[in-house]
Amino acid sequence: MSNLKNDILKASELHFKSHIEKHKVNVKVLLDRPVGVAEHPDLLDTIEKELDQIAHYHDKLEMIRLYFGDDEKSFLQE
Repeated sequence: MSNLKNDILKASELHFKSHIEKHKVNVKVLLDRPVGVAEHPDLLDTIEKELDQIAHYHDKLEMIRLYFGDDEKSFLQE
């Protein structure tokens, strides 16, 4: 795999993983401290929206691995 291609795919993987982590933290905060999150009166709806974002970035991560990966190996392991 060319260095440029590898760099682009690796950056994409990092980008998607960082968004997943961000939304996971948001869910953990909502679950652990629901009283402190006053601007989210519908807690379950807010958690569902965060899960939708996790799924969105997870799907993108899986697509680059499936269609552009080298034997489905993470680019971060290289």
